[in-house]
Amino acid sequence: MNAPVKLSNDEIQAKLKELKGWNWDQETQEIWKVYEQKGYWKTIGFVNSIAWHAQKQVHHPDLKVSFGKCEVRLTTHDCDGISQKDFDLANTIESL
Repeated sequence: MNAPVKLSNDEIQAKLKELKGWNWDQETQEIWKVYEQKGYWKTIGFVNSIAWHAQKQVHHPDLKVSFGKCEVRLTTHDCDGISQKDFDLANTIESL
């Protein structure tokens, strides 16, 4: 299996335009978004959905969970940056 390819800054910016509310942390090389839910149980349900899809795609985000909120951060460690894998999972999460 080939290692993921790190996207250029221009590619990242172009792809972010297609994802509502997603941000790019250039220092940590992560794309991220905070999702708000109505209450803790709905947040946990959302987190479990992310976990299922992440496992299926073999790409695991960092998640910060609090009451009614889940911050999702994506990066590709195999290429020390952001790859198409991050955007694929971000698009999946957007569909949840």
